[in-house]
Amino acid sequence: MKCYLISDNSDTQMGMRLAGIEGTLVHERSETLNALQEAIHRKDIAVVLITEKLAELCGAEIQNLKEQTAQPLLVVIPDRHGTSNMTAAISRYLAETVGIHI
Repeated sequence: MKCYLISDNSDTQMGMRLAGIEGTLVHERSETLNALQEAIHRKDIAVVLITEKLAELCGAEIQNLKEQTAQPLLVVIPDRHGTSNMTAAISRYLAETVGIHI
């Protein structure tokens, strides 16, 4: 099983490619949704990584996919510029994955 990246940043894509993770580069909402649909229907993909900016662009759709699909796992990652508020991001990740609210 593989990881797959959907990114809006070519540096993030290159870094992940060096780590052996395939991916696609998109910039618009429609491109992002198409890439997500393609990735979730591939049987060899276990984890889909998506950058924060794209996740914000398609927030409702991302949330619906997280709730409706058991596999692949959808994970929102910061791009090379990082997260504006890391504490809030960690709290959000815990709340989404484990159900713990801090």
